[in-house]
Amino acid sequence: MNKNEPIANIMTTDVVVLNLTDTLYSAEKRMKINKIRHMPVVEGEKLIGLLSLSDLQRISFIDAYSKEGTEDTPVYNMLSIKDMMIKEPLSVPSDFTIFEVSKLLTNKEFHSLPVVDGEKLVGIITTTDLLEYFLSCCE
Repeated sequence: MNKNEPIANIMTTDVVVLNLTDTLYSAEKRMKINKIRHMPVVEGEKLIGLLSLSDLQRISFIDAYSKEGTEDTPVYNMLSIKDMMIKEPLSVPSDFTIFEVSKLLTNKEFHSLPVVDGEKLVGIITTTDLLEYFLSCCE
């Protein structure tokens, strides 16, 4: 295990993103389909926010893993991605090390961090990515 390895080597680069015209229902549906819990919100390639499944669960009061849709949830119809997203989320550059990101996620109690080079979203690093890396080092 190399704690100085850059996160670019283990981060998710095929990021599922949202934009401000998406609905909360479509965001939840895409999270379920892609089995993810965090989605960056972008304008073009620029990161402007972050939405998590737990954010949606808090407002919908519906089990996010149920098979029933939530399209008719009144709260989803009253709020938008812009209303719910974390604006200007903490992000890290792709040359941050696995050690630096692990420490940051632990100290901030986050489960994901968007990875941004300049103003361009290039990936996302999650606790799952880190756990998979640590497990691969133990094999």
